[in-house]
Amino acid sequence: MLFNLLQAGLEDGFTAVPQQQEMSESLFEMATKGGWLMVVLVLLSIVAIYLFGKKWWMIRQAGKLDKDFMMDIRDYVHDGKVKSAVKLCTMYDTPVARMTEAGLQRIGKPLGDIQTAVENVGNLEVARLEKGLPYLATIAGGAPMIGFLGTVIGMVQAFFNMSKAGNNIDITLLSSGIYTAMITTVGGLIVGILAYFGYNFLSAKISELVYSMETATIKLMDALGEGDEEKTEE
Repeated sequence: MLFNLLQAGLEDGFTAVPQQQEMSESLFEMATKGGWLMVVLVLLSIVAIYLFGKKWWMIRQAGKLDKDFMMDIRDYVHDGKVKSAVKLCTMYDTPVARMTEAGLQRIGKPLGDIQTAVENVGNLEVARLEKGLPYLATIAGGAPMIGFLGTVIGMVQAFFNMSKAGNNIDITLLSSGIYTAMITTVGGLIVGILAYFGYNFLSAKISELVYSMETATIKLMDALGEGDEEKTEE
């Protein structure tokens, strides 16, 4: 009895592997039946993944900064150690550090000019971070449209096969067109949804970074303003 159960279990195990392989192969075959538009969608998905990974890493690196950075800058400015403050900025490859360095290098000029210089550097940094995001947004909007184009092409193909078949209509004549119509739609929606969420995620991260840049600018201008007040009192 026990031997029969073990034998039956082994037979089920051996038959399960071919079934899994058959299922995976059928999914691949379904994808290939989507036509040449599936190649376009695959290329768009690769581009979207590359853009998302690249921008995510760039934004992540741009946000790395010591929480006491601005406090140290303020102490250096109050002590008149401007060169030490500039040297501290060069140790960090971040937008906040570059903005702060631009402001420190213009100490002695009117605060309005310093603030303008800092804001200009900040605008350049934001533009650098946002570079490439429009392509991701284009993929998010264009991939579903390509999928819908495949739907139209598939339905046209299906009706064309029906018209050529006359009264001898067979489901096999319609299968290729239906595959193209449905699979390209699913593929386009998947690529578009992933690109859409990726774009909004990166946009939210950039907004957080811009907020920290604005906060750092305010703290820098306050420190420089306090330094001018101390000089005036002396």
